[in-house]
Amino acid sequence: MGTNIRAEISGSNRYWIEKHRYYELKHFCLQYPIWKKAYGVLDGYGHKSINLEVYEKARRMSNPTADCAEARAYYSNRIEMVERVSKQTDSGLSYYILKGVTEGISYDILRLRYNIPCGKDMYYDLYRRFFWLLSEERG
Repeated sequence: MGTNIRAEISGSNRYWIEKHRYYELKHFCLQYPIWKKAYGVLDGYGHKSINLEVYEKARRMSNPTADCAEARAYYSNRIEMVERVSKQTDSGLSYYILKGVTEGISYDILRLRYNIPCGKDMYYDLYRRFFWLLSEERG
């Protein structure tokens, strides 16, 4: 497999975040393809509520259209957040950063398959910056 970036870097690094926070954010980003697929499937037409027991226990009326809209908003917010932070990290390399953080692709694979136009050190500095910015964004 490719190069594994260390979970914890020096505390003096300007993009330092705690190791477990990094893992949380990394796994958050790895859900991106799932969100994209779910967002595409939720078109709001012809979907019935899957779990009617939830509505009975909550004593509320079933509203599949509203549920679909809420789910689309949920996925849309997350997709937009990850894409926005990748552009904030570096607008010219945002495509490569997004590929790396959402698909777990290493620099070597980005260089071979996608011809990334920067060096390894620069990429991994931006990679750390991405997670630092995402940590700030998510609070």
